Amino acid sequence: QVQVVESGGGLVQSGGSLALSCVVSGNIYSIYSMGWYRHAPGQQRELVADITSNGVTNYGDSAKGRFTITRGNMRHTADLQMNDLQPEDTAVYYCYAQNVVTREMENGDHWGRGIQVTVSS
Repeated sequence: QVQVVESGGGLVQSGGSLALSCVVSGNIYSIYSMGWYRHAPGQQRELVADITSNGVTNYGDSAKGRFTITRGNMRHTADLQMNDLQPEDTAVYYCYAQNVVTREMENGDHWGRGIQVTVSS
């Protein structure tokens, strides 16, 4: 069974940094893309960043120049380094894995449960 687990959230002061990690476990054969979305109260869910298996990255406007997404050597992990955090970055951050293929030849998209990031002013 495929599981997506996030870690690394928490509370940070304005201008500070946090690193989020995402691990996809299971009998994985390949993952096309991994990324992060965030959802703040009263707002729509928005893309933060994603990265393909070939290392092609895509950033949401709010993340450009401040956040960096990377994939691990095993390509089943995705880390998000967030710098110069601001109160408007406060949200629940969700990791997702797109087009996950298992060795049982199952194929699907999977989401983590989310992790809270809070930035105080």
